[in-house]
Amino acid sequence: MSEFLVDRFGRRHNNLRISVTDRCNIRCRYCMPERVEFQPQSQLLTFEEIARFVRIASGLGVDKVRLTGGEPLVRRDLPSLVGMLAASPGIRDVGLTTNGVLLADQAQALYDAGLRRINVSLDTLDRAQFERITRRDEFDRVLAGLDAAARVGLGPIKINAVAARGATDVVGLARFCRERGFELRFIEFMPLESDRTWSRESVLTSAEILEMLSEAGLPAAPAEKSDPAAPADEYLYEDGGGRIGIIASVSRPFCGSCNRIRLTADGKLRNCLFALEELDVKGPLRSGASDEAIAAFVRRCVEEKWEGHQINSIHFIRPGRPMHAIGG
Repeated sequence: MSEFLVDRFGRRHNNLRISVTDRCNIRCRYCMPERVEFQPQSQLLTFEEIARFVRIASGLGVDKVRLTGGEPLVRRDLPSLVGMLAASPGIRDVGLTTNGVLLADQAQALYDAGLRRINVSLDTLDRAQFERITRRDEFDRVLAGLDAAARVGLGPIKINAVAARGATDVVGLARFCRERGFELRFIEFMPLESDRTWSRESVLTSAEILEMLSEAGLPAAPAEKSDPAAPADEYLYEDGGGRIGIIASVSRPFCGSCNRIRLTADGKLRNCLFALEELDVKGPLRSGASDEAIAAFVRRCVEEKWEGHQINSIHFIRPGRPMHAIGG
């Protein structure tokens, strides 16, 4: 199992995103409804099943893993899984994306387990706006989580902000991250929300973000990507105050360099965030399938990957699952 995962468009896949739960402790309007029916615990992959899958995938060239949700920190004993994956041969990078609400209590355990890179979702520094977006009053806990992450040595710490018109605190977040030494990532609002309110007019585009920063006295110029396959276009502040990234999924899709595959919490393998079809690997994992058989599922998933998600095409079809059920 040494051949790399290369699709028919020549894209090599070494990045695996694993959702460990579809549950979340907030209710962001661009992600989840207030009332939602979650998967029963028995339907979620166990840590041992996830670790086995990662071991098989690493034999196919996967060397980066990111844990997502839902909110991954609501999954009990998550540092144990981090430790299992960090110790997996061939895995050089284990990351985590979280909303930060539970981070203060778990930061040290995550660091001790081997986690270093962490992304924290935060769209605004205005408490009232935060509560409107998330439907929860957890702003202080998120800031406490960021403080704890920095204190225990997690890094780089990146802030993920969904760029939605009228909701995202572009300039405030930029100044906050510059002061704290965090790396800011804006992500154009994508049509994965559960209430189907998305429209192109609701997207705050990359060009508009850069214009807002420039008007606020924070002009930024394009920089060479630190990782050519990374989804974010990177920019350096002209005054030397650090860098930002913008994931322009809508206005400038990065499908041509995509290197990601995704494993949902209930054991479905997806070759794109917007995939319309999934391959079940939980069944084979639980029925005693060999490593070779599981590897064949992974190869098939990559071989069937399309050229791109077609958001900007009349042929675009929304996936059946919203973001929280796929994995961020």
